[in-house]
Amino acid sequence: MTTFATFLGPAGEFPLKSLPFYLERVSAGFPSPAQDYVDRALDLNELCIQRPAATFFVRAQGESMIEAGIFPDDVLVVDRSLTARSGDVVIAQFYGELTVKQLQLGNPPQLLPCNHRMQPIQVPPDADLEILGVVTHVIHSLRK
Repeated sequence: MTTFATFLGPAGEFPLKSLPFYLERVSAGFPSPAQDYVDRALDLNELCIQRPAATFFVRAQGESMIEAGIFPDDVLVVDRSLTARSGDVVIAQFYGELTVKQLQLGNPPQLLPCNHRMQPIQVPPDADLEILGVVTHVIHSLRK
């Protein structure tokens, strides 16, 4: 089961830190001419944190979610105020251990890894399971 190396803490209230946000999108395919038009300033808190009092950060460990774009040492932005739906990536406490998995509601519910080499976790009806929050964003560095 994937556990977490570091609880980074609650989001809280942070001073605004506006950065340039360009109107032009960047092509992920064939390059297009660059434009220098700044649409507006963007604060990453505004982009990633909708409910500061209900948001916390945690660092991922392990490789069970790599096919969902969550890699070891990524920072996960987690919102406790959201009701988890089937298909959401959640932080769950399962028999006292923390894990990040995709929630599949059904009979029985499952916690699904996003790594084809790992098996789903079946959640029995009497399981000790608590959903701590829904992962809303993943922050990882492309430069190691």
